[in-house]
Amino acid sequence: MQKSALAASSAVLFALATPGLAEPQAEVLHWWTSGGEAKAVGVLQEEFASNGGTWTDMPVAGGGGDAAMTALRARVLSGNAPTAVQLKGPAIQEWYEEGVLADISDVAEAEGWADVLPEAIANHMKCEGSWCAAPVNVHRVDWIWANAEVLEANDIEMPTTWDEFNAAADKLQEAGVIPLAHGGQSWQDATVFETVVLGLGGPEFYEDALIDLNPEALTSDTMVQVFDQMRTMRGYVDDNFSGRDWNLATAMVMNGEAAFQIMGDWAKGEFLAAGKEPGTDFLCASTPGDGFLYNVDSFAMFEVEGEDKQAGQDLLAKLITGPSFQEVFNLNKGSIPARTDVSLDAFDDCAKLSSEDMTASAEAGSLLPSYAHGMALRGAQAGAITDVVTAHFNSDMSSEDAVQQLADAVANSM
Repeated sequence: MQKSALAASSAVLFALATPGLAEPQAEVLHWWTSGGEAKAVGVLQEEFASNGGTWTDMPVAGGGGDAAMTALRARVLSGNAPTAVQLKGPAIQEWYEEGVLADISDVAEAEGWADVLPEAIANHMKCEGSWCAAPVNVHRVDWIWANAEVLEANDIEMPTTWDEFNAAADKLQEAGVIPLAHGGQSWQDATVFETVVLGLGGPEFYEDALIDLNPEALTSDTMVQVFDQMRTMRGYVDDNFSGRDWNLATAMVMNGEAAFQIMGDWAKGEFLAAGKEPGTDFLCASTPGDGFLYNVDSFAMFEVEGEDKQAGQDLLAKLITGPSFQEVFNLNKGSIPARTDVSLDAFDDCAKLSSEDMTASAEAGSLLPSYAHGMALRGAQAGAITDVVTAHFNSDMSSEDAVQQLADAVANSM
């Protein structure tokens, strides 16, 4: 570490630890409200308190974070922004462009973030070259989870192709088991959709369609096949799926009511919080196809007045990226550390597989940001895609009509 970085680190620690200076205060807005998530954020609260800080929790329920963003906008417009907010991907840049984010480069440089974060992840945390957000973890989105006992009872292996998935689902349905646990919320529909795009089209097609928004890809025969598969999967969902939260769908797999769930690895946090063992009670595998879709949880720091709140931001940023918190938090959350220097010895086989696949995908050029979870596109474009995906999933719309509506919706959102 350079002398300047050491000096900055000492200054940050001195400011946080010296008696008589501002006591770190942090009002934190987030949407981690399910069992595994609440347990994970509790770890951060405890560490913040043990370092002399006072944490004011502002949880806003809703897995996709839409309700939290509505609450955030109201706070910012009233001139009373929270100290720190769970934000990610292009949303960080959007808030930066509104001139309301704080610069936390002093902490980042003092803690050597550039040396321990993958470049792709670090780039999401910067605003015009300055650090404006702190990464908590790396979630893999393209996971399929299964109840081990249900699969064994029906002589089914984890599917490695979509044809195998469909065959397994047909067999389960005949046996009276719900093949796919799913919650009828638009972001959950989008989650399944993007895994099918990646699986059927491959990484290059995913990038062409859902990152570059190429009209030819959006209206291609491959995209028609994607919507065909979505229509097939709609038949594997139970009748009561509408409005169901994702963690309730996870519970259906846990209790054997359903066999599979397609969801990011925050679902694993639910299994673990319930005392379930990977490989014994539940199984994990990437959804069929190549590539790795990532979703990085992070906290952006908003411009606030008062030395106590600014000290709270510095402490929070330091703790979030510290190796101790990165390990403990991700063990609870189901994700893997954003830092590359954290040992995975204490992590389960699903996490180790995720880390191995992330490294391999980064080398192969198939480490891709999730569109469904706000990492690849700005809100208007992502929303336009999701609206069409959900409309198709909940109607008799043909795949051919869906791809045309998809291209039109994206064009109108630009």
